[in-house]
Amino acid sequence: MRYAYYPGCSLHASAKEYDISLRAVSERLGIELIEIDDWNCCGTVHATSIDRMLALGLAARNLSIAEASGLSLAIPCSGCYKNLRTAAEMLSEDASLRARINAGLETRSYQGSTTVKHPLYIILEDVGLDSISDLPRPLQGLKVAPYYGCVLTRPAAVPPVDDPEDPQGLDRLLEALGAEVVPYPAKTKCCGGAVLLSHQDVALDLTGELLKQARRAEADCVVVVCPMCQLALDGYQSKVERRLGERIDMPILYFTQLMGLALGIDERRLGFGRLVVSPAKVLARL
Repeated sequence: MRYAYYPGCSLHASAKEYDISLRAVSERLGIELIEIDDWNCCGTVHATSIDRMLALGLAARNLSIAEASGLSLAIPCSGCYKNLRTAAEMLSEDASLRARINAGLETRSYQGSTTVKHPLYIILEDVGLDSISDLPRPLQGLKVAPYYGCVLTRPAAVPPVDDPEDPQGLDRLLEALGAEVVPYPAKTKCCGGAVLLSHQDVALDLTGELLKQARRAEADCVVVVCPMCQLALDGYQSKVERRLGERIDMPILYFTQLMGLALGIDERRLGFGRLVVSPAKVLARL
């Protein structure tokens, strides 16, 4: 099972643990990720809000590189996934728009055939939960709050990959891994990650509400699928605590890290040491 792989800027830097754990899990499941050559930033947030044609051009260049491989494109960052999936849908349906974008790509051309998938749904739809039923280290006794973020299930897509308001894909995966999924109504609410730099007070309030709700649900950890969400919930948690005047101490783990544990992959290959909030109590429980 082979996929072209677009890591995006975050997975080569601040979210390296996501890349490490995804590669380890993919190897165990027989998924070959082939990183596309000479990829560029997807343009999420800034280019999208300033110049829509620029954002489409940035996405189309990446899509054209993947298209040349003849493989579906796996994209683990939710922001990158949204941008490239939306661009792929628009450009496949509108030949006139595709011609305008291709005119700016110079030596490249996108024909509109690339399929874009998030690794969560590759595991659910292409690998299948039946393939991971025999687990060396199931997550029994671990209470988890599944956090999808506000963009994973909401790109322009027909049909949608999951229910945009009450998605269940991550819930089903975590349950298949043996974890107890706690009720978490905020699973698709915005974390404020996109405005962490420009409107930090707003972001901290949004993040604080997500963390408090996970604590009220008695979760042992929050499980994420997006590096921007992980940065807001994990990297800025100490600032949230100071703002609230209370201790939260909620580990924020990528779904691939927990999946790696359940599959029996050595913890040292899953990037736990890069997390800001210590995952020690989660690891000890398992």
